[in-house]
This record gives sequence, structure tokens and C-alpha cells, in this order.
Amino acid sequence: MNTLYKIALSLVIIGALNWGMIGIFNVNLVSLLFGTDTFMTNLIYALVGISGLIACGILMQPLDEHSRERLIREHR
Repeated sequence: MNTLYKIALSLVIIGALNWGMIGIFNVNLVSLLFGTDTFMTNLIYALVGISGLIACGILMQPLDEHSRERLIREHR
């Protein structure tokens, strides 16, 4: 897994944890740390959203080498 995918997955996890905190505790950690409706808050939300799109691509990839080899054998 390359570095871009690792960063994207990390941001998706951060976004998911933030949404979990909003749902359970009614606390938006991003807004709490960076302020409501600031440039940094909007930037973080945008990066998490872009990371979600990248994660869609990760979802379509085989999970390991064994899966990849099996897919190659099936396409022959």
C-alpha cells in the first residue's frame, strides 16, 4: 500500500472518529480544536472528503497477494 493510500485511510479514520464523537457525545473535535467555520476546519473537512474518494479506490483492490494471485488465475 503506497503512502497516499495510508494518508487517505488515516484521514478517513479521523473523520469517522469525529463523526462518532458527534453522534455519541455531541462534540465536534475538529471545530473544537480549530474553531467553527474557519479555513482550517473547512480544509480538514475537504481533506477527509477527498480521502473518502481515494478510499473508494482502495476498496476495489485485492486485500493481499494471495487474493491478487487468485484473481489472476481466474482471468486466464
